[in-house]
Amino acid sequence: FGYDGDNLIAIKHNTSHKCFKPLPILPFMPTLIALLSAGKGTWTEVSRLISLQNWDKVFLITNRFGEENFNKKENTELVLVDAFKETADLAEQIKTQLKDKIKDFDVALNLASGSGKEHMALLKAVMELGLNFRLITIKENRIELL
Repeated sequence: FGYDGDNLIAIKHNTSHKCFKPLPILPFMPTLIALLSAGKGTWTEVSRLISLQNWDKVFLITNRFGEENFNKKENTELVLVDAFKETADLAEQIKTQLKDKIKDFDVALNLASGSGKEHMALLKAVMELGLNFRLITIKENRIELL
């Protein structure tokens, strides 16, 4: 392990080039916020993100369909929204339901599911709550920072 000035990194020896290659290590983020909405196959990514790390808390922004059909874990809280509302109204619904529930410095944020309107609303709510966030996804069966 090493430190590159900003991040803790793992050093992997690259035998073909006889040099060291830094590999990013995920910073500790105990909370995941993700959209769980429309988009073929996106629920699979959200489920995998939840299972690949031991999150203290998971907040899933979803609708009634998600509430009725997603098999949530014990540490998961559903934030119900009406996707037919305007973007500002969606953001307010999200912000109201998340307010005072997250005390972390950084949260992990995933926008793989949902529409552009839902993405904008979630970003607006997270920023208005003063939360720092790191965008995450899955690559080669690992969580990756974007």
